[in-house]
Amino acid sequence: MDAFAALADPVRRDLLVALVAGPARVVDLTERHRITRPAISRHLRVLGEAGLVTAETRGRERHYALDAAGLAPVTAYLRALAGPPVPEHVLDGLDLEVRRTVRDRRTHPTATEETG
Repeated sequence: MDAFAALADPVRRDLLVALVAGPARVVDLTERHRITRPAISRHLRVLGEAGLVTAETRGRERHYALDAAGLAPVTAYLRALAGPPVPEHVLDGLDLEVRRTVRDRRTHPTATEETG
């Protein structure tokens, strides 16, 4: 199971959101949904297979925690879609052009600005 397939289900996405706050037991995670504890356990197993959660047994209970490293493929994919960041010098040039345009409009108003 890969991270993309695991994230396709809204219940699994919500489980990850809940785990951002810290580790939780299945019984705690079940309270957020109208599905059974075994169903939540199956969703957590899928998330574990995708490398998105880890499980630790404490006595008779399993505590699940978010494994943010499993989100690396998703993060890389989203970064690739966003494209490269805008270089600082381009933004500086844009700032300069905006300032120049504002200055020019103050000193040389257009015909529409003079009448309206």
